[in-house]
Amino acid sequence: MTQEREEDYFDVSAEVLDLLIERGETVAVAESLTGGMVAAEITSAPGSSQAFLGSVTAYATDVKQELLGVDGDLLQERGAVDAEVARQMAQGVRKLLRSTWGVATTGVAGPEPQDGNEVGTVYVAVAGPRGADARLLQLGGNRATIRKGSVTNALKLLNEELTGKMRPKDTEQHGGN
Repeated sequence: MTQEREEDYFDVSAEVLDLLIERGETVAVAESLTGGMVAAEITSAPGSSQAFLGSVTAYATDVKQELLGVDGDLLQERGAVDAEVARQMAQGVRKLLRSTWGVATTGVAGPEPQDGNEVGTVYVAVAGPRGADARLLQLGGNRATIRKGSVTNALKLLNEELTGKMRPKDTEQHGGN
């Protein structure tokens, strides 16, 4: 992943909000490793109350299962850092908050690996009217850099879904420092 500029956050979140407002659509967010940073970024843009419904910070695995409806067997078998878990989180928050779109983040920000996943392994997902898509990120850097990169990539994925500018299905990204 390339080094993200501070402006990247605002630019992407403002663009996403403009699209949502223009279409009369809404978004909700389910976050794990980002701990509310995606929601904070979306709500930092003017006019966010017209499209942003709310968020769930599902840091604990049982919250993912009990509140967002992530399959317990899936969590038991694969752990929380998984593409299907991310998709189910996005679908769950979308259903819970009755939004047009759901966005989710789950991964390992560090400093230690988790459940066999290296630091920097992150999944971002978006669920919408046409289904759900997840993207694997392999981000480098420290905890703060990984979390910021996760936010930017989650917003970029939502933007791609909204504009129809999806990358090829091989969506793995390898991180920088």
